[in-house]
Amino acid sequence: MELIIIGIVVLMPVVFAVATYNTLVALRNHIAEAWSDIDTELKRRYELIPNLVATVKGYAAHERETLERVVELRNLCMADHGSVSHQEGTEKQLVGAVQKLIVLAESYPDLKADRNYLQLQKELVNTEDRIQAARRFYNGNVRDYKNKCEAFPSNLIASLFNFKPRAFFDVDPAVREAPSVKLDI
Repeated sequence: MELIIIGIVVLMPVVFAVATYNTLVALRNHIAEAWSDIDTELKRRYELIPNLVATVKGYAAHERETLERVVELRNLCMADHGSVSHQEGTEKQLVGAVQKLIVLAESYPDLKADRNYLQLQKELVNTEDRIQAARRFYNGNVRDYKNKCEAFPSNLIASLFNFKPRAFFDVDPAVREAPSVKLDI
C-alpha cells in the first residue's frame, strides 16, 4: 500500500509536467500555423497592390511620389521575414500608404467608376477581411500560449523548457469596406 502511495506521489508531478509540456508545444505549433495563415493573406495583398497602383497611375500620373511609396513599402514588406513586432511596423506603414492611395483615388471620379479599380478595391477589402480573421486567430493562440506560460504552475514547466514569449500582431486593415457605386440616371 505504501508503495502505491509513493508511486502516485512521484507519478503525479511527472504526468503534470508531461501534459503541460505537450500543451505548450501544441500551442506553439498553433501559433506557427496561425502565422502561416497571416503570411498567406499578406502575400495575397502584396499581389493586389501593383495592380491597384497601375490602375491609379493611369488616372493620377502626377501623384508619382505616393504611387512609388506604396510600391516601395510593398517590396519592403514582402522581403521582411523578421520578428512579428518588426513585421507589424512595416505592415502599418504599408497600410497607411494604401489608405493614402485610396484617398487619392477618391479625388478622381473617373477612376472611382473604373470597373478594374472597383474590382481591385473589392478584392483588397476581401483580402483585408481575411487578414483580420487570420490575425484574430493568431492573437487568440498567442493569448492562450501566454496564459499557459505565465500561470502557475505551468509557468514552471515553460521556464524549465525555455518556452519564449510570442508577440501579438496588430495591424488595421488598409480598406474597411467595399466601394459603393452610385449611378445618376
